[in-house]
Amino acid sequence: MMAQRSILQWNAKMDKSDFQADTRYTITWQRPDGRIVPATFYVHKIHDSAMIVRFSGADAALRKIGYVEVQKIVAAETVPPEQRRSVPAALLDESTWRDRSEMAHYASSAARGK
Repeated sequence: MMAQRSILQWNAKMDKSDFQADTRYTITWQRPDGRIVPATFYVHKIHDSAMIVRFSGADAALRKIGYVEVQKIVAAETVPPEQRRSVPAALLDESTWRDRSEMAHYASSAARGK
């Protein structure tokens, strides 16, 4: 599931090969304000310099997280197909995220009872 690196390796430079789409990660994250905090997120899309994620327990915003912001991967869990979250492909394109780091996205689904 994960590339060559140990899942608990601290302060190693993270890169694209350490993450996969449709996977839930628990990490230690360096926020834009510099604070280091624990976080859990679902990866929607992997790009060369960053990934598009949705944090668990947070608002419905999609966020762009750079690989270098991840200090440590504590756990990784592949999400089964029936529990995966879908987002329109246009919202996940790299060109959409060129000048932004966050985007509100709200959707409903009869399959999810919403």
